[in-house]
Amino acid sequence: MLKKVAIITNGGDCPGLNAVIRAIVKTAETNGVECYGYIEGYKGLYENNYIKLESNGSASGLLHRGGTIIGASNSTNLFNLKVEENGQTVYKDVSDYCIENVRKAGFDCIFTLGGDGTQKSARDFSIKGLNVIGVPKTIDNDVAHSEITFGYNTAVSVATEALDRLHSTAESHHRIMVLEVMGRYAGWIALESAIAGGADVALIPEIPYDINSVVEKINKRKAEGKKFSIIVVSEGAKPKDGEMIIRKTLNDGKGLDNVRLGGIGEKLAEDLEALTGMVSRNTTLGYVQRGGTPTAFDRVLSTKYGYKAMELALEGKFNVLVTLKGGKLSYVSLEDVVGNNKEIGARSGGTASTNIKTVKMNDDLVKVARNLGICLGD
Repeated sequence: MLKKVAIITNGGDCPGLNAVIRAIVKTAETNGVECYGYIEGYKGLYENNYIKLESNGSASGLLHRGGTIIGASNSTNLFNLKVEENGQTVYKDVSDYCIENVRKAGFDCIFTLGGDGTQKSARDFSIKGLNVIGVPKTIDNDVAHSEITFGYNTAVSVATEALDRLHSTAESHHRIMVLEVMGRYAGWIALESAIAGGADVALIPEIPYDINSVVEKINKRKAEGKKFSIIVVSEGAKPKDGEMIIRKTLNDGKGLDNVRLGGIGEKLAEDLEALTGMVSRNTTLGYVQRGGTPTAFDRVLSTKYGYKAMELALEGKFNVLVTLKGGKLSYVSLEDVVGNNKEIGARSGGTASTNIKTVKMNDDLVKVARNLGICLGD
């Protein structure tokens, strides 16, 4: 009999997190289950720091709010935690300690709201006997087996609005305007916002670009009397025979994506100005994409995910990820989500063993972009 459950929101903040929390809490209360929230993601699991969540109290008025009321962490790997001992930095596997915290608290299930890294740890905890249900959260839309993750629609909408505004300046001043968007190792945001925002070029991590192809597209537009161009570039895009631009490398330990991408937009603008003679400017959208009020789509999607997660818990279906397939709510095992990344505590994202969802060349978005004349850099 399910009596008490707890929620963890982990990784980067994301529009729709609070809506998922709200849906889980309300569904739990309808079925006589108490709901709690760990503070600051997996960090709260280690510190045994949690609060009670109630729809008429702490979990009230959440539907429209961005971020997460219980905080998040994107630098905590409980299977290889960075700690200070006797003035020295050491790394410790504290997963068993955290599981004991959960059991002492009496939680029958932990809901993990997060992206591929969060669900990787969720899978690792499930191997050790913890009842876990994952909910796919990321603006990058890169969680395996997830048709769409909550937060993605909001990020694309923000990027599209930015493109609408950049069009005005580009056309007025006959410039090349570059917009750098997030996405890590997947180009979903760049590709979909480029289509929605009428961009001329979309550069994504899955297609290493030839700068000459981009220049050819710009020159063709100039020959047709169009004296400006709009380019969307994903932060993980890279030129042929080149590498992604790494803005910063962190030292948070094994099992985390310690790479911080960023800077490709500025490089692209500089290269294009030198090659075309046109004034080129870059705008890096950054954290604006993942903050603030979720769209109506994401509010509904988040609510559906939260409801389904609680329903699965009530049915005793643990160690799974809630999914949306063909517009219908479903689930897959966390093992399937992780894929070949079998080692407990192993790194998430951007490696051969990880199972993130990237843009495939036969995807409808790629076909649409090409047939609209959007240059993809190849």
